[in-house]
Order: sequence, then C-alpha cells, then structure tokens
Amino acid sequence: MRECHAELGSASNKIKMKYQTLKSQTLNLIQGMVQGDRKSFLQEPKKETRQNILTKVNRIWYFKKVHPGERMKKITYSAPSVKKAFKILNAISDSSKGLGISDLSKKLKIGKSTVHGITTALEEMGILVRDPLYKRYTVGYSLLELCRTAYGKLELKDLARKPMEKLMERVGETVFLGVLNGDHVTIVDMVESRNEMKITSPPGTRLPLFAGSTGKVLLSQIEREKLREMIQKKGPVRYTSKTVTDPRQYLREVEKAGKQGYAVDDEEYIPGVRAVAAPLLSTAFPPAAIWVVGFTSTLDDQKVKMVIREIQETVKEINRSLGATYPNGFLA
Repeated sequence: MRECHAELGSASNKIKMKYQTLKSQTLNLIQGMVQGDRKSFLQEPKKETRQNILTKVNRIWYFKKVHPGERMKKITYSAPSVKKAFKILNAISDSSKGLGISDLSKKLKIGKSTVHGITTALEEMGILVRDPLYKRYTVGYSLLELCRTAYGKLELKDLARKPMEKLMERVGETVFLGVLNGDHVTIVDMVESRNEMKITSPPGTRLPLFAGSTGKVLLSQIEREKLREMIQKKGPVRYTSKTVTDPRQYLREVEKAGKQGYAVDDEEYIPGVRAVAAPLLSTAFPPAAIWVVGFTSTLDDQKVKMVIREIQETVKEINRSLGATYPNGFLA
C-alpha cells in the first residue's frame, strides 16, 4: 500500500512539473510573438529539451547571418505550443457562446491536459475569460488591447494629431482622442489648451463609458441590440444632478448622437465642465472619438455651437485620412 501511495505521489509530481513547464513555455512564446521579440522564441533550445521541441512540422523559419562568400543556411525551430495556442484562440473567437476544454479537445484533436494547460495560462494573462457557471472560454479584453496596441493606436494617433492641434487653436480648449476599450474609454492622445485654467488628462487614462458625451458617441457605433443589453446590465451612473440615469432616455440620447454626429455634455460628468464629442468612422480601428473639454465659464452656449461646427470639420478631415490610408480596414 505504501509503495502504491509513493507511485501515485511521484506520478502526481510529474504531472504538476509538466503542467508548469507547458504553462511557462506558452506564456513566454505568446508574449514574444505579440511584442515582436524574436529572440524569446527563436533562441536555440537546451540540449535536454531539444528532442521535445524540434519536430518536422509547425516550424518557424529564419535565416542565420553569414559572412561574405558563405552560403545562407536556413535554420528551423519549432513552436508547437504557440501553434496550439493560436488554434485554440481561433476556435474560441469563432464560437459565439465560447468553448469548454472538452469541446476544444474534440474540435482541434488536442489532448485535454494540453488544452487545460494552455487555456489556464491564457486566462491568467487575461487573453481568455472563463465562465464559472458553464465552464466555457471566450476571448478576453487583454487580447483586444494587444491588437489595438500593435495595429491601431499609434497609426490613429498619428493621423489625428495635426487636425487635433488645429482644432485646439481654433476653439482654445483641450482636445482629446480616445477609443472604446471594453467597458471603458481609454484616452489615446491629448492636445492641451493654452489657457491657464484648463482640463487635462494624460494618455492611458481610463474614463467611464456611461459618462458624458464621449460615451454617447462611442456607444452610437454599437449595434442596437448589443447597446440595449449593455445599458440594461451596467447602465448610466449618476455623477452629477444633470446626469441622465433613466435607461430609456439615455438610449434615446445615444441614438440622437448617432444621427446628428455629435453629443454635448453639459455638466453631466463633472460639475462646472462642458464637453462636445464626435465619432471617428472607420472600420480600421475600434470605435474612436475626439472631444473638446472646457469649463462652463469659457465654454458658454455660443461657444458650444462654434465648437460643434469645428469638431465636425475636424472629424471629416480625420475620416478622410483614415479612408485614404485604410480604405477597406486593416484586415480586408
């Protein structure tokens, strides 16, 4: 009996060690691919694990630097964990309701233990989200943020920067650029006002989605059914006495913002602060918007009308640049 317990304990330890190794390799390989750090997943494997890593399929190719007169040698290294991880991600993203470990194992013909190790690692990184009730995985927001960082944020910032600077000079108030990022708004860029008293917030700042004019113009770009669901689940929160908290009225204001192409925030988010926001329309990026923010003392009713005209002209200019650079979107 003692020998049996000893054998079971040894087997359990081996399984734990294998899982930790697989988890570590997956984390390193995924991070290396996303960040473009080729060294992290193209480096030569250790001798004791070489046979486990090198295979005849699913290989990554690169060329070794050679000196003049030498022939270029093609060297191959395999990354099966990365291939399996991306197969799992693709399968989950194609499923509207998500997939469990058994579903993934059957669909992709990958062992359950391997699927469990990879999905656990991806969940810890925030790339996957697991439903505790149905035990299904769906794509997480971290993957969305990585994609935006790699493909959208810098290009959008570059295209919008000059028009934003010109807008700030014309209206004299701080101008922001932001994107819809899951359940919040992320500021991507800012052109600060020259006024001594001004509204400012650095890039990377998170703002509540259901706050002010920015959320309304971003939400206006979402499908109506999904929008209704979001409002019912999270709904507008009261920040000031002027905040719209009734779900039906808030939905009407979002739809109005979508039709007229702008939204006005009259002290709905912060007392004494007004804002005008307008959406950027391009399939190349996640829903994005620019907005002008100022104090009620400088952004009076007459100036708000002027800002609406100016921000719409700025949006048209940025949209033309987006259409010229990405006429069919990134993935077309």
